[in-house]
Amino acid sequence: MTDHSTWRLITDEDVSASFGLAADECLAQWVGQGGSSSTLRLYTYRSHCALVGRFQNLENEIYRDYCEAHGIALNRRPTGGGAIIMGADQLGVALTIPGRGDDSYSHARERMAQFSQGIVNALQSLGVRANFRRKNDIEVNGRKIVGLGIYRAHSQTRPESAFSVSSALQRTGLLFHASLLVGLDIPLMLRVLKTPFEKISDKEIATVADRVTTVRREIGREIELSEARARIAEGYAAAFGVSLLPGDFTADERRAIAALERSKYLTAEWVSQTTAVPDALGSAKVKTPGGLLDIRATLAGNILKAVFIGGDFFAAEAAIADLESSLRWHSADPDAVAATLAHACAGRADDLTALPLDALVTAVQQAIRRARLAESAARADPYGCFVNPV
Repeated sequence: MTDHSTWRLITDEDVSASFGLAADECLAQWVGQGGSSSTLRLYTYRSHCALVGRFQNLENEIYRDYCEAHGIALNRRPTGGGAIIMGADQLGVALTIPGRGDDSYSHARERMAQFSQGIVNALQSLGVRANFRRKNDIEVNGRKIVGLGIYRAHSQTRPESAFSVSSALQRTGLLFHASLLVGLDIPLMLRVLKTPFEKISDKEIATVADRVTTVRREIGREIELSEARARIAEGYAAAFGVSLLPGDFTADERRAIAALERSKYLTAEWVSQTTAVPDALGSAKVKTPGGLLDIRATLAGNILKAVFIGGDFFAAEAAIADLESSLRWHSADPDAVAATLAHACAGRADDLTALPLDALVTAVQQAIRRARLAESAARADPYGCFVNPV
């Protein structure tokens, strides 16, 4: 995509969680109405905060008591995806541009791949071989370095005639959200975000470190956020064929952001809302000729939120991370799970020779079945006396 035009570049630091999210959504609404120009916003948060995805239950994703005891703000993004921790070492990237007539969430992956190219360019300029992978990540050698999200803001304007109603209702602004891990405090993340791990230990920390990475880790030096911002800006200018003009929010935008912040992002109704589908956990252990498989699965309805593949087998860590990623936000249908694992294993066959596919499929499907049993028992026993079988 090439758009020979000028975009506004906003860089701000130390924002609150509520302001950061309200500003992104407000700009998406205004750009859809034609009231704001296309904007690339690069920002950091004032202190650590935990942000859940649009459709997540906060209590399922966040250790709320720990966050409240340590002053870690909690909030909810307008974009989907999983829970993240943000702070001074995580760069927020928000691109807001007018939508197209054919924009819909059925094109979300295609659009995310397109919008993430500016970040990929920036990382490659630093010598980091990054690629957009699957649903909503940018990865380096199978390790996540950027989380992505997309949101379509409907911008209904007052039509001047019956003829203009259709076009007015179709106006949208697009928000592309990304969180770039320039650095990351993994022990803190494990105390804030609920993961498949039961306890925080050196082993768990090392396991997470094998599944995520940071810019500093990849380039081997303490890059400053200012340099990361400059690289991102250059990457987007090249990817979209635009000029970036440094600017700031207008007075009208700031008033609108403040109003949205008060009415939405500072309210318990938005932050703590729950869905009708609780999470369910299941686990399974299967002995194989290559070692013990220890699988943990998290279900939300019929969707696999996450699968953790552990055990005492020998395999390339990046390949295991690849298998786990292939099942994230995936249908829990047994046939679909088996097909996806077969495809993923075929692509990493040399790294998974000691891990039998049939045993892996059996273990994952068993963990899913036990998660469903746990969910059914929880509904039948509101006092929580059911113990998840292993």
